[in-house]
Amino acid sequence: MPDIPIRFLINSLSVLGALFALWKGSQAERLAALVVIANVAVGQLDTFLGASGDSVLRLVNDGMTALVLLGITVRYGALWMGGVMLFYAAQFAMHSYYLVTDRPTGDYLNALINNVNFIGINLCLIIGAAVAWRRRVRTARRAAEAAAA
Repeated sequence: MPDIPIRFLINSLSVLGALFALWKGSQAERLAALVVIANVAVGQLDTFLGASGDSVLRLVNDGMTALVLLGITVRYGALWMGGVMLFYAAQFAMHSYYLVTDRPTGDYLNALINNVNFIGINLCLIIGAAVAWRRRVRTARRAAEAAAA
């Protein structure tokens, strides 16, 4: 398994990004962070399954994650969530393509698309949390200035 260090790095950064969103994000970012953490946790189950179970698990995991994030997007409607939804749509399409064509998921194209998509998902989440944090700081500063005046 030559991809273990890269996989560990991406999953670690994903969890750290989600923890940042839990810490500094608004309600939407916190809910999305919980969904991303659950996605990473379920994605680790592939070590217990065979090759065919792995493909189905990834397809269902990303499909359910996209569905839950769609509900969060409809509820809160933040711009960054649209980016996350597009990344998960690409992820789901890739897994569907590999499952339907019965291609092995260990090739370079699959790893590249999967890693770029997951990094994009987490960057959108981190940027969304940073924007929400900045908005709260700016609102608090304005409220303090208005109270002082």
